[in-house]
Amino acid sequence: MIAVLLPPTLGAPFSLPGAESALTHRGHVSVRPEVAGDQTPPHGARYVALASLEVNRLVAGDASTVLVAQGDAGPLLGSVGAAQRAAHRPVLGYVLVDAPLPRPGSPTRAEIARTQGLSELPPRPEEPAGYRTEHLPTVPDWPDAPCGYLVTDPAFAHPAHLAGMRGWQVRDVTAAPDTAAAALADLVTELVR
Repeated sequence: MIAVLLPPTLGAPFSLPGAESALTHRGHVSVRPEVAGDQTPPHGARYVALASLEVNRLVAGDASTVLVAQGDAGPLLGSVGAAQRAAHRPVLGYVLVDAPLPRPGSPTRAEIARTQGLSELPPRPEEPAGYRTEHLPTVPDWPDAPCGYLVTDPAFAHPAHLAGMRGWQVRDVTAAPDTAAAALADLVTELVR
């Protein structure tokens, strides 16, 4: 099983210190796709396409994966998973890290932020015009595998609560953020049992 550590959108890196070594310690292989180039509309669809190409490059054949999305990549996780299924690569689970949850339909990032208590978060400095108001691609049959949520930032407490209400495994390490990498490895292990 390969843990795919999907970075936030707009070229930001995946940033959970020690995640790869914690996953390796638990017997999991991890890959860190580099997704650059989604600064041009349609941002969401472009991110899904670029991330999927990177996963295809990094993960050989039909190896099973757990997709881990951080930040604004969260609402796109179902679409990335659908691309993996189309490539005949099984997705065994999904984990969101400090991320808005995917929503049915074709919502905008602004709508997701408002309904998940994240509208107080300031825009990222690199956000292009129209980034928060474009309609995101979604997949109607998601989730198709077990899901988990890791919250390290108290600003994401409400999406974590919503994830728990959906029956997802939730790990809250806001009181001890230095344990986040180990918590992620534990969560991935639980999802693939």
